Amino acid sequence: MAVRQARASDKPRNLLDGDGLSLFVPVKGRKAWHLRYTFAGRERRISLGTYPEVSLREARELRESARAQLAKGLNPRAERKRKHLAAVIADEHTFMAVYERWRDHRKLSLEEGRQTSLSQIKSVFNKDVFPVLRHLNIHEITSAHLLEIIGRVEKRGSLSVAEKLRTWFRQLFRFAKVAIPGMAENPALDLDAVALPLPPVNHNPFLRMPELPAMLQSLRKYRGKLNTQMAVRLLLLTGVRTGELRYATPDQFDLDSGLWCIPAHRLKQRRQLKRNKRQRLIEIPPYIVPLSVQAQEIVRHLLADFKPAQVYLIPSQQCLKYPFSENTVNQALKRMGYEGMLTGHGLRATLSTALNELGYPKVWVDAQLSHADPNRISATYNHAEYVEQRRVMMQDWADRLDLFEQNQTEVASRHLTITLQGLPTIPGQAATHPPLVNLAAPLLVVAPSDQGGPVAAPVQRLPAVKMPEYTRPKPSDLQRERNELLDMFNAPHNLRVVDYAKLAGKSRRWISYEIQARNVLALNVGHRGLRVPEWQLDPLKGRLVRSVLGRTGRGVDSWQIYHALMRPHELLDGASPIEAVAANNLERVIALVCEAVEASLWSASELGASADSAYSTTCTMAERNWDAMEAGSPRGDSPAEATPYPMLA
Repeated sequence: MAVRQARASDKPRNLLDGDGLSLFVPVKGRKAWHLRYTFAGRERRISLGTYPEVSLREARELRESARAQLAKGLNPRAERKRKHLAAVIADEHTFMAVYERWRDHRKLSLEEGRQTSLSQIKSVFNKDVFPVLRHLNIHEITSAHLLEIIGRVEKRGSLSVAEKLRTWFRQLFRFAKVAIPGMAENPALDLDAVALPLPPVNHNPFLRMPELPAMLQSLRKYRGKLNTQMAVRLLLLTGVRTGELRYATPDQFDLDSGLWCIPAHRLKQRRQLKRNKRQRLIEIPPYIVPLSVQAQEIVRHLLADFKPAQVYLIPSQQCLKYPFSENTVNQALKRMGYEGMLTGHGLRATLSTALNELGYPKVWVDAQLSHADPNRISATYNHAEYVEQRRVMMQDWADRLDLFEQNQTEVASRHLTITLQGLPTIPGQAATHPPLVNLAAPLLVVAPSDQGGPVAAPVQRLPAVKMPEYTRPKPSDLQRERNELLDMFNAPHNLRVVDYAKLAGKSRRWISYEIQARNVLALNVGHRGLRVPEWQLDPLKGRLVRSVLGRTGRGVDSWQIYHALMRPHELLDGASPIEAVAANNLERVIALVCEAVEASLWSASELGASADSAYSTTCTMAERNWDAMEAGSPRGDSPAEATPYPMLA
């Protein structure tokens, strides 16, 4: 009652309740509960809230709580500040905020980009984690929350993603335990105790040496882009990773020395090199790849075809500024029939397996593939070592691939022996120094003879870019005829309408009118536009063409007239009508051409005779008309008085 009726006066006063609790009544303002206590030998005071928001009963409960803290040796004021700070921190440290801080910290040691750990973390968390934990406080998250998320991922069969999530959760909460105040424990520990077992690792499929002939022959006959075929061949000739080939630029190649120097920032091991030896990228040596003669031929071809806007050695088909897609090689192998049997990375395994089986030192093969040397404590990469030895090895491998392609499997698979100098030789051959680059090396010495001396295999080094004769497709009769027609259409004397108009001194529209009026002969193939033979610019030959067009019907194909004008004729001493026409034989040549056109129509529409019989028929009819012209028949009159041909009307 006294608390409720307490009124302000001219002086502030305290209404005591006992055990240090009092109600402070100011001159102006609101009444407040105060608690006086002694801690560490000093008298202190703490506010418990204002009245009537905090009732007398609640104030007494707060007093008892403070006395209990004092009994435990705790300062009530400090404890209240700690709880307030914890509440503020709890509101600020949501899972999303902690994730952003952790990811920023990870960026210091991880690289950004496609198919990197950072991109995978972002993708997986956006899909599986944030829908559940985004707005939760980091202190509220328990192992049950994490197990629920991982269980959903495992349920859809993504066991490898679930394994990565467990690792990322451990790292994130370990970071939070240190960086976030009040984080007592790591809920991500021991999540693997209930994890489903991972399936066996499926390595990239690869081929063994007996399978190489069929694969190499299929690669030669690949009907896709030539750049794609050369990319697959270059991977097989060098053993580099697909990503290293995709981002290869012209400045990386020293063809005079036969070397490909891949900079450190393109290496897969750059992060481990930086982490193990704490080196900067400029201190890490490049990955040196010796190029065989065949590989140099491919690189030279690609550099010769390099466009001004191009950036990479093998560009994308859509944009020259970008490299070819990471799926290009695998899709090409799939079209070749090797789906599930070979991948782009499997080409490295094919090369590695073959070279080890042939007897080359493992350190050479590992250096060529830029693999880690497990025998070294530092596990550094020896990708810049054994360059000259690898030059010999890769040239031998390239030559063996040519042998495989020519079905010389037994010879190409013969095991090597190693000399004291460390250079590989084939049994029966003496060790030699690394060979000089020679593009004209015709024969391969690959096998010992029974008499003890080396013999030359009956095969030659195949071109790496051009198609060998056995791979060139044989065209059908229809394709051959079509190609011949296109060759005639694209002949130099057949001009575009605009070019013909310029030479004729007329407009393009006027020439189009002349073509429609059948005063000018024009050829057409598909959607390639029109071509006008230039010999129509000659007045006499132009008169010949106009006369023939006037005497033939509109249904006659212009190609039939063209063939009749261009085909050699016996009555013209083996010359074509367009070559033999003169002022004194114009009418006779016109009749001869019309007879040839009529014969071709007759043989094609009624008799179905072959071209030879049509030609002989033409000659017979032409001989009769020629004799009639000599005798002064109507066929020898002027074009205006000539009798029209019934088959052509």
